[in-house]
Amino acid sequence: MVLKRLQNIIIKEWQVLFTDLNSALMITILPLLIVGQGVLYIWLAFRFGGEEMLTTGLFRNAVENFSNVTPQIQHLTEKEQLIVFLLHQFNFFLLLIPIMVAVSVSTFSIVEEKTTGSLEALLATPVHTWELLLGKALSGAIPALIVTWYSAGVYLLAINALGWGHLIGHVTTVTWYLTLFLMTPAVTMLSFMLGVIGSAKAKDAKSAQNLVIVIILPILALIAVQVTGVIWFTPILTAVLALVIVFVDIIVLRIAVNLFHRESILTEWH
Repeated sequence: MVLKRLQNIIIKEWQVLFTDLNSALMITILPLLIVGQGVLYIWLAFRFGGEEMLTTGLFRNAVENFSNVTPQIQHLTEKEQLIVFLLHQFNFFLLLIPIMVAVSVSTFSIVEEKTTGSLEALLATPVHTWELLLGKALSGAIPALIVTWYSAGVYLLAINALGWGHLIGHVTTVTWYLTLFLMTPAVTMLSFMLGVIGSAKAKDAKSAQNLVIVIILPILALIAVQVTGVIWFTPILTAVLALVIVFVDIIVLRIAVNLFHRESILTEWH
């Protein structure tokens, strides 16, 4: 019965999501733009700064630390090691895709229902508050996750097109798969849960977006500590971080349920 109610909420949300041109474009075009931007940054960094980066103490130490934790690249030339190092930075860059989709899509979800008055009819059904919030989060998280995985494939194709295809095996490591199939779903759910919470509490979509944007800062911090070599995310550390985010997802859902009762939602919106 619970699964049936969640399914009904997700289908209802998808009917709205995929019939709205702006939302559909955000889900399909925005991820490709993020991938293109990431690939461009990596290519520019290597093309115009490769030689200098290898002579800079900060990056040289970072590449050496990376080589120590990934001994399979030690047989590569210094330039190839630098390329692999730069390509690995895209692991966390991919996490920006579901966050940006959540900012663009989930934050409008309940705000629009508030404006149109359609939520009252939904709350009149036997659906529980946690089912409503989880269903709305899943309705955006599922397509965002799928398009993120698709974007990862596009990224690998772009690497090959740049002539670095022989290095792909050094990119698709255990850490790559853990980030893609464990951490990315966890971050995606967190992004959409916060988006739905913000949408439910805010008076307009812009206010709701501020809550989701906060997640970008930790992701940028992860990119920064990795690119500077302060911390390198090994498979164990990546798995632990992903599980921590899963735990945060559960806490956020419980907080959301405690915050949003049917009566308070309706009274606060009128």
